[in-house]
This record gives sequence, structure tokens and C-alpha cells, in this order.
Amino acid sequence: MGRAVLEASISAGLQPVPICFGGPEDGGKTVEAGGKEIIVHGPSDRENILSSVFEEHPNLIVVDYTLPAAVNDNAELYCKVGVPFVMGTTGGDREKLYKTVADSKVYAVISPQMGKQVVAFLAAMEIMAEQFPGAFSGYSLQVMESHQASKLDTSGTAKAVISCFEKLGVSFDLDEVQLIRDPVQQIEMVGVPEEYLLGHAFHMYHLTSPDGTVSFEFQHNVCGRSIYAEGTVDAILFLAKKVKLKEEKRIYDMIDVLREGNMR
Repeated sequence: MGRAVLEASISAGLQPVPICFGGPEDGGKTVEAGGKEIIVHGPSDRENILSSVFEEHPNLIVVDYTLPAAVNDNAELYCKVGVPFVMGTTGGDREKLYKTVADSKVYAVISPQMGKQVVAFLAAMEIMAEQFPGAFSGYSLQVMESHQASKLDTSGTAKAVISCFEKLGVSFDLDEVQLIRDPVQQIEMVGVPEEYLLGHAFHMYHLTSPDGTVSFEFQHNVCGRSIYAEGTVDAILFLAKKVKLKEEKRIYDMIDVLREGNMR
């Protein structure tokens, strides 16, 4: 994901700082992306490194795509240093995450979904849930989501859509989500093209009436990472504007970015 965001940023005319953070085994490595050599630093001295980079680049905005287990520690680091950030990583303790950022007054865009069109779909679902609560009372729900095997948690997008269906009157437990991570099943059962096994997001939500005579199906399938990378760049530009204007509001999501109406 980092490589896709870097390439999209360069294409948009941004100037990425050639530094990133990784695990203990990654420290000292260099990777090439978008024609740039990126230095990878391990976790041992990341606070000092980030502080130094932020001092050298006062307009810096960090982009975070890591793992659920790293969400809270990373947010605490950014807030301690005082650097604005865009976080597309899902999972972690979300309540703690928002409290950490709110207490620090650091500017941030935090969204489990960075794809603009998918966010628009989510916004439409939320409007329907708010205006027509209970419209699907009694209906049963089946949810299947398929992502690359490296994605360990349930999709944040799926959780958000399920939340809307619950407001619409559907009873559903998150444990019922069918997670597809096996490549053979992804090809044969879900229909994921083989070339996108390492980067895709397929979601299906199937509603059935109590008597089984009516059904609704919502589906959104994404191959590759370009939709998220482009949305991330919009989030960076949006947040840079908010920081420059010293806006009172500090925490935003991708719906805020959509509502701004300045997407490329």
C-alpha cells in the first residue's frame, strides 16, 4: 500500500520524504518506489528520527498503512511528536485512538476506507439508515468479504456497512462475517482475478426477507490499490489545507474530504 501511495503522491506533484518505518527486521533496508530510494528505519529510534524529519520538513504529513496491532502505538508516536497524519489502517482500539488524537490536538484524517467511491456508498448507506430506521426489520443478512491473505482483521468497510444495516433493523453478529483469505477460494468461489490475489477487496451483503420471497444484494469489488492511493492523496491535500488554515476541528474522515468537494 505504501508503494501505491508514494507513486500516486509523486504523480500528483507532492514531494514525499524518502523515509519510512518498519519492523525490527526492516531497519537499514532501502526500497525503491516511484523512482525514489526509501530508507526504512526500525522501531528502536523512531521518535527521534520522526522529530528530526518534522523539524526539517515542518509541512510534513505522515501516511500510515500498517497493521492493526500497530495502530495505537503509531498514533501515540505521531501525537507525541505533534505531526499531522492520514491513517488508513484498520483495527486497533479505535476509542483509544480517537481519544489520543483528540487530547493531543494533532490534525488527522482517520478512515478505515480511503476509496472515494466506496466512501460515497457508505455515506449513502448512513443516510438511508438515518432516514429509514427499521426498514429491513426481520430480514436476515449474509456478509462475505475477501481480501489479500496479509489482511488479518475484518474489513472496516464491512463493519461500517453492517452497522448501517443494524440501524435498518437487521440483527447481525460480526462473528458471522465470512472472511475469505484462501487464494484458491478467492479464485474459485469469489471470482478474484489471479493477478489481484495480493491486493483486492471484494464485499457482498445479501439480505433476505423473513419468508424468503424477497432478497437484496449489495456488492462492491476492488482490484488493486489505486483507488485507495488516490483517495489518500486527496486526504493529504485536504489535511494540509486544514493545518494551514489552523481549523478548530482536528479529526476528520473521508466523508469530510468528500464533502469538501475539492477532489482531483
